[in-house]
Amino acid sequence: MPSPSPKYALDPALLSLGQAVRNARKARGISQEQLALASQVERSYMSSIERGMQNVGVMTLVRISATLGLTVADLMAQAHL
Repeated sequence: MPSPSPKYALDPALLSLGQAVRNARKARGISQEQLALASQVERSYMSSIERGMQNVGVMTLVRISATLGLTVADLMAQAHL
């Protein structure tokens, strides 16, 4: 399992983003493993993202958003960020 982001783990912004990713994934009927594979992210890292433990890199966020059929702006709006 990846180490949590030491400075930002459980930050309200990361919790909101993780919840938005989870909501979008579930709305599409995609498993966490399927989203991780399609986004080229380790499944355990995807889990950490959804739990607000990781400060996600921009390009990772671009891949996740694209896999979900969203823009990064749409995903951020859903997270109220």
